[in-house]
Amino acid sequence: MFLQVRVQGLFLDPITERPILVLRYEEGNRFLPIWIGAPEANAIALRLEGVEVPRPMTHDLIQGILEKLSAKVAKVLICDLQENTYFAQIVLSANGQETTIDARPSDAVALAVRTGAPIFVRDEIFDRAAETSEPTSAEEQVQRWLEGLAPEDLGRYEM
Repeated sequence: MFLQVRVQGLFLDPITERPILVLRYEEGNRFLPIWIGAPEANAIALRLEGVEVPRPMTHDLIQGILEKLSAKVAKVLICDLQENTYFAQIVLSANGQETTIDARPSDAVALAVRTGAPIFVRDEIFDRAAETSEPTSAEEQVQRWLEGLAPEDLGRYEM
């Protein structure tokens, strides 16, 4: 079963200084932190903050191509977690048919925030993410830090 989530926020891991995308399932008040690359975090942050760029960035280009082809992003699925790596799918709808494209979660979310497409996470991934292999000391600190955050603490992302 998939649960609809929303982007709660982006922030920097205080230990590694890598961007963390936080997805939130409202009903269960569950969070899914996903460490992502800086370019993808920047692409998501720009859209979330309503910043217009003078020339299209990669995700804007993809959105433009889809529009020209009369295709739309129907939904984004965070569908698997293997060896600490998340897997996603972008479900496209065109000409009455759906097509599924393999994607990194960060790219899929960057496209979803541009198109207004809903984002879903497979239910079991929330539990599996909490059980991933033995965390390092730094990972344990970040996990405790995330668990102690209130939703209002997850504010703006700054690079």
